Amino acid sequence: MTKITRLFDFPHYQLKNFNLDKALITKYDGKWIATSSAEYVEKANQISRGLLRLGVKPNDKVAIISSNNRTEWNITDIGILQVGAQDVPIYPTISQEDYEYVLNHSEATYCFVSDEEVFQKVKNIKTNVPSLKEVYSYNDISNCKSWNEVLELGKDDTNQQEVEKIMASIKEDDLATLIYTSGTTGRPKGVMLSHKNLVSNSINSATCFGFDRNKNDSIKALSFLPVCHVYERMLMYMYQYLGVEIYFAESLETISENLKEIKPHIMTAVPRLLEKVYDKIIAKGTNLTGIKKKLFFWAVELGLQYKPYGANGWWYEKKLGVARKLIFSKWQEALGGNLVAVASGSAALQPRLARIFNAANIPVMEGYGLTETSPVISVNDVRNHGFKIGTVGKMIPDTEVKIAEDGEILVKGPQVMLGYYKDEEKTKEVLKDGYFHTGDIGKIDSDGFLRITDRKKEMFKTSGGKYVAPQLIENAMKQSRFIEQIMVIGEGEKMPAAFIQPNFEFLKEWAERKGLQIGSSNQEMINNPDVIKRYQIEVDQHNEKFGKWERVKRFELTPDEWSIDGGHLTPTMKLKRKIIKEKYKSLYSKIYG
Repeated sequence: MTKITRLFDFPHYQLKNFNLDKALITKYDGKWIATSSAEYVEKANQISRGLLRLGVKPNDKVAIISSNNRTEWNITDIGILQVGAQDVPIYPTISQEDYEYVLNHSEATYCFVSDEEVFQKVKNIKTNVPSLKEVYSYNDISNCKSWNEVLELGKDDTNQQEVEKIMASIKEDDLATLIYTSGTTGRPKGVMLSHKNLVSNSINSATCFGFDRNKNDSIKALSFLPVCHVYERMLMYMYQYLGVEIYFAESLETISENLKEIKPHIMTAVPRLLEKVYDKIIAKGTNLTGIKKKLFFWAVELGLQYKPYGANGWWYEKKLGVARKLIFSKWQEALGGNLVAVASGSAALQPRLARIFNAANIPVMEGYGLTETSPVISVNDVRNHGFKIGTVGKMIPDTEVKIAEDGEILVKGPQVMLGYYKDEEKTKEVLKDGYFHTGDIGKIDSDGFLRITDRKKEMFKTSGGKYVAPQLIENAMKQSRFIEQIMVIGEGEKMPAAFIQPNFEFLKEWAERKGLQIGSSNQEMINNPDVIKRYQIEVDQHNEKFGKWERVKRFELTPDEWSIDGGHLTPTMKLKRKIIKEKYKSLYSKIYG
């Protein structure tokens, strides 16, 4: 079996071609525990046999809700798919009401959870989900069945032939999974992805990663972006296809330790994480003194002017060599020292971050895609001049992109979803004339690189009839160390304005340096005249880059820190614009009267 056509072919392919001792590695009680390719396949078969004995039939839906990425997730995923059922991964952090909605809408029959916290949320709504027969947990928790019971049920392999028979009947165009988008507006939509959607995307994306196997006998990936999100999940299959060892980070908090322990060659990131890494590095540099500090900021200044492929000339490259040796090598070490690729997706990456990290020999490559496109459409690839800062790269193989008259990006390819589950109307809105309508605005450069300029739905007109693209302004303003989050408002109003969530940590440091008393609570800080004056300076500086009609004329600082739990952000850290506007109704009235 060489051709991979269904998702469960990946582990079998890996076993045959790489037979890894360490395929999936998770930390339990402080120790890294590895599962080999052979164990992976055997345990997935056990889950399949167990599910058949529980009465799971083809096209049944089985939910998986895990607070962290872990070996059990992948085993469960393959086990479910092998019996022709579809899995429904659910974001652990969404509200209980959303759990209820997704479980009911998908009519999930079983549910696997990771821990006590997730179990409680499911337990609280279980009686409102008539289709749900049982919940199994990966962690041992009281009053909940363990996933080991399903493995036990599958220990007896007398029904393996039945599993094989079902596997043989599954076609590449069959539905594999329902992924409910976190939705910045309204109810989550169930995106229907087939085996072919995800298989083609994994194999076509693999062409963008150049690994030299002679140099690295084992290639390691660090996985921490939620695997319920299609981006990380597709990469899991891609890693299996490339024979990469997958290490699961313990949590967002432990990433720096995990990087040092594992020393991965590849990882994925969202811009928010890269912003935080950069801010931490700069904060360390700020604490240096004398010549060390001068050298540090000389290297940073140099890095911010970086252009790929030696475009700045030999004298720049010579200086960069010195900066890499003296300063940037320490940055690499902090990230484990082996990174050959950091794939960034899910939101726009600020060009300055692409410049500085690549100058530091940390190859951050930005890509673009949506849940509906499984997800990758285009990606930057440092080889063969396939990398251009400020773009999301060139289209991956088998993918056609055209720009509609109004600037919308339209996509055709094997990765385009089957449609939205139980929603023909919304499906028809986005799948038209053989193309998927992304809702993003962009353009293709003459050399084939794609640029995203804004979300079609997020652009708005002021009362003067001028179009404003909020994301462009937000991304520029977020380069300020004073600004943690910002949302530009002003639809139908006479001018754009903004809600700003300060970076309270940096604000305190700044006040200390200036010897200012700005109060200790967030509320006191945002009311302080010195603070407001300082934010005005930041906003004015960034406004310079924009046309008069786009400039943020007024702003209000918010006391709370915007978060997923607080409802301000989706699980992939995008702004929930409607909800934020609703939360700060009084500030909105203050701005517009």
